[in-house]
Amino acid sequence: MLGLAEAMTEARKRGLDLVEVNPAANPPVCKILDYGKYLYNLAKKEKDTKKNSSATKLKELNFHMNIDEHDYGVKMRHAEEFMWKGMKVKLQLKFRGREMMHQDIGMNLIRRMRADLSQIGIADTEPKLIGKSINLMLSPLPARKRVRKFSHEDEPAQEEESNDSSPETNGSQPPPSDANGK
Repeated sequence: MLGLAEAMTEARKRGLDLVEVNPAANPPVCKILDYGKYLYNLAKKEKDTKKNSSATKLKELNFHMNIDEHDYGVKMRHAEEFMWKGMKVKLQLKFRGREMMHQDIGMNLIRRMRADLSQIGIADTEPKLIGKSINLMLSPLPARKRVRKFSHEDEPAQEEESNDSSPETNGSQPPPSDANGK
């Protein structure tokens, strides 16, 4: 423990700063250090904590009861992609007009969605009818347990394979010749 004057002279001797760490203590706690380096390290720690703790994002997908199969597949691919990236997904099935008379069909559709996405996410709660819509929240499974069902990341490879099995390469037809017959 040093007095204020002694601490200031010691800090000047070393070419460093006298920084008050805890002013509420009795006596106040100070450190002799390079203040610029101290601020840099604080900013670096704060940046690392922000990088490691990502905020949970929520994506919302809206459906209607009479969705076409292709549109259903596109929506499921989007939901799967969002959950693959670690985002939560809210599925909302909206009823229009007299569709409210057929809530059972809507519930079956929401249950089908939950079952189709069960390989990549888990439902937080059971589907609920709120107003004129049925809502379902899905959270992604841990990264090592996720399995994709709808995404087609390997499509370019499949296209190349289909080009290799074309009639020109399997020998069933002769290769095309130019105008001179060569």
